[in-house]
Amino acid sequence: MSALLRLSRPEEAPELAAALLHSCPERRVFAFKGDLGAGKTTLIKALSAELGVEGGTSSPSFGIVNEYAGTEGPVYHFDLYRLKNAAELEQVGFTEYIDSGRYCFVEWPEVARDLLPADTVWVRLNALSSGERTVQLDLNPAPRAAAPLA
Repeated sequence: MSALLRLSRPEEAPELAAALLHSCPERRVFAFKGDLGAGKTTLIKALSAELGVEGGTSSPSFGIVNEYAGTEGPVYHFDLYRLKNAAELEQVGFTEYIDSGRYCFVEWPEVARDLLPADTVWVRLNALSSGERTVQLDLNPAPRAAAPLA
């Protein structure tokens, strides 16, 4: 299943996050694609808040992964922007996080596409000149080697 949604203002992110989590309750890994400033981190903050994370979230650009305490357990937020290859993911135990059964939100997932499970939710954000964002979701299982929403 694929869907295209609009996000007119950042204040709408919590509603979109709740709908996204509700639409795929069994999914735990979400891969976020989009240009710098497209709204990936904003949406991940809203998703984390929906999962009971308090105290805010921030992009883990320098640490690669941040762990947040949610009401139902940890939530993991990855930013793979700086990584050049998948071998670097071994240093942070990436597959252990992904296979943990906990929510994992992965920004810039291209380098990890072969390590992501087939049921990863692919989220593509695009910033429009009007300031709005389009949010394209792909909920179809895909082979590990394929990265939907190219």
